[in-house]
Amino acid sequence: MKKAAIFDVDGTIFRSSLVIELTEMLIERGIFPEKARKEYERDYRKWVEREGDYEAYIYSLAASFMKNIKGVHYGDFSDLAKEVVSEQRKHVYRYTRDLIKELKSKNFYLLAVSQSPKAILDSFCRSLGFNKVYGRIYELGPQDRFTGKIIDEHLIENKANIVRRAIEKDGLTLKDSIGVGDTEGDIPFLELVDKPICFNPNQKLYKQAKRLGWKVVVERKDVIYEI
Repeated sequence: MKKAAIFDVDGTIFRSSLVIELTEMLIERGIFPEKARKEYERDYRKWVEREGDYEAYIYSLAASFMKNIKGVHYGDFSDLAKEVVSEQRKHVYRYTRDLIKELKSKNFYLLAVSQSPKAILDSFCRSLGFNKVYGRIYELGPQDRFTGKIIDEHLIENKANIVRRAIEKDGLTLKDSIGVGDTEGDIPFLELVDKPICFNPNQKLYKQAKRLGWKVVVERKDVIYEI
């Protein structure tokens, strides 16, 4: 059985968030209304000015995305997703980029688990050599337009559930497995692996890592170090 290497994507591999970049482009191209930006602008400003946290910003942006995706044609969405990946695919952290290459060369099975839309994750992760990708899948209604609902949301909300499912379905092993994440949302799957790595962690994940003795890696400018 192949050993599993499980990665979060946004903030762990990608130096931003795919859903942020996609939302901004949907607004820029007029597929989402301009007022959609106002729905998360306040939380964005508070985060940039270090008066609020990133989680509040991404939560309000995701809520705006869910509200405005309803009625959008899949073809328009797919085209823009490919464009975002084409522009952003090299905007990655060196540490995780090089770790992915190393694990691939050692025949690990690379699994990406993210809260971003699967339609954009597939393209982004394929270029990095991932074997399988799990992300949010949005329901399509008549005429290939999104309904505003997520398929099997209960599964993707808990990344540990997804990992267990993939391990069983693909005949993988968690022995000597590796997991890499950056926020407390990654804790459930990091608890499953033999070698959890907390990369550029937020405060909640950092506290958990120090309590359990997990490896903590930080990449800042051109320096990579453990703390």
